[in-house]
Amino acid sequence: MKQPKSFEEGMDRLQGLLSQLQDESTTLADSVKLYAEAAGLIHYCNTALDKAKLQVEEIDASLAPGGEVSHEA
Repeated sequence: MKQPKSFEEGMDRLQGLLSQLQDESTTLADSVKLYAEAAGLIHYCNTALDKAKLQVEEIDASLAPGGEVSHEA
């Protein structure tokens, strides 16, 4: 599987894979291949989201009084 260039590209590809998986003409063998690619993309997108969350937390920490992030909900 080719690594997406961005989170948005990964999500677009996932949408395409979902459409193919929902297509009744997609064979079982192709469905398994599509599922494997989708699993890799989901991992990539989750990692990208985790990195973005960490960046936001670091920004919040740098702006918070005393330099600490409050984790109150």
